[in-house]
Amino acid sequence: MHTETERCVRAVQSKDARFDGVFFTAVRTTRIYCRPSCPAVPPKPENMEFHPSAAACQRAGFRACKRCRPDTSPGSPEWNVRADAVARAVRLIQDGVVDREGVPGLARRLGWSTRQVERQLLAELGAGPLALARAPRAQTARVLVETTALPFGEIAFAAGFSSIRSFNDTVRQVFALTPGELRARAARPAAPHTPGVIALRLPFRAPLEPSNLFGHLAATAVPGVEEWRDGAYRRTLALPYGHGIVALAPRPDHIACRLSLTDPRDLTHAISRCRRLLDLDADPVAVDDRLRDDPLLAPLVDKAPGRRVPGTVDPAEFAVRAVLGQQVSTAAARTHAARLVTAHGVPVEDPEGGLTHLFPTPEALAGLDPETLALPRSRRTTLLTLVRALADGGLALGPDTDRAETRARLLALPGFGPWTTEVIAMRALGDPDAFLPGDLGVRRAAEGLGLPGAPAALTARSAPWAPWRAYAVQYLWATDSHPINHLPA
Repeated sequence: MHTETERCVRAVQSKDARFDGVFFTAVRTTRIYCRPSCPAVPPKPENMEFHPSAAACQRAGFRACKRCRPDTSPGSPEWNVRADAVARAVRLIQDGVVDREGVPGLARRLGWSTRQVERQLLAELGAGPLALARAPRAQTARVLVETTALPFGEIAFAAGFSSIRSFNDTVRQVFALTPGELRARAARPAAPHTPGVIALRLPFRAPLEPSNLFGHLAATAVPGVEEWRDGAYRRTLALPYGHGIVALAPRPDHIACRLSLTDPRDLTHAISRCRRLLDLDADPVAVDDRLRDDPLLAPLVDKAPGRRVPGTVDPAEFAVRAVLGQQVSTAAARTHAARLVTAHGVPVEDPEGGLTHLFPTPEALAGLDPETLALPRSRRTTLLTLVRALADGGLALGPDTDRAETRARLLALPGFGPWTTEVIAMRALGDPDAFLPGDLGVRRAAEGLGLPGAPAALTARSAPWAPWRAYAVQYLWATDSHPINHLPA
């Protein structure tokens, strides 16, 4: 969109928050870049230029506005919708791959050369992979500076900088403030700071309907790994440098996030996982406008606009849980998963109590004795085939996954049909157009609205909802009284 100058100018002049993160406004006279909804007086159109990313603005020599903090904008929804290699590259960079593996590691995952990666990203986003990784690195540094008492030297390396000097230079260039000035400007927390806990706000595009999002996570929570407590969803996280515990609570204009990490270098990765879990980079206005075009769906959308698709913090974990949930109730699926957690999960300490383990990895499950599983024999075969494929690399699930290829690989596994494949595509791969026409809840809701109940007919009828059919599923599910559709008391 950043190439459509007139449309961008109108969005800036109307301070339209829907476009925050979709493009950025750079002001030539002040050398500052802003989000479209910046509350400051809009600059003259002739002084504006538009960029597709914060990294592109920084690369062009602009610094972040201190008022609207464009570096904290929600991510562009484009990268969730698109399935091409550039979108996969962006999702990997957001996940911290460049910080951990460098540009060669990014290129290797995409099957490209480093030169191809540089050329493609520069053409579409105005910045190469190093610049794109530098932008979230600067934001991570800012969060640690403002919300913790860590020494700046520790923050520099925790945020992914190779030296304290590069940390200082980047903070000054991006924010026009020194790290000390950033900390001095930070608002004092209203509550006493808990040592080792990082508190931050996760932004999203309004509206956001939390009932099905948090209701789903709470109703399907695996004991020991997840829980709902005091109005927040809490869970353990297995991260590249250690583990963590996160608490996420819905607020009117943000998601309150409290992270406890064994290694602060995992902050960027943890935030990325939480955003994918809650689908916070979605564009609810675009989704709801498309679904409202169908007169049968419009009343559902108008009743509670802004529904999100619950995701996952670990695609492999979700795939295992999807198999455990085949043809059983939510309660039974939780029981099966809890048994695996107790027997094979890694124990962790939770200062608040309630959480006891990390969910077991595919490697930990690959060698389990099938006779210990209280499952039908066919389900045991399905589960063991899945975890062994994940453990040996024959099946990969993640932000860099080719969705069409992964669907084909899943369908080739014994015991995998369209329902299991599509629910994994929806929640583990983040495909916004994944659809479950054979799901019992979807079929009941469809028939109640006057839509076809047969899977083939419903699939054909749903074609105008593309590319947002995963969101249509959320609206259809919400017609039922199941606990997944309601925030716990």
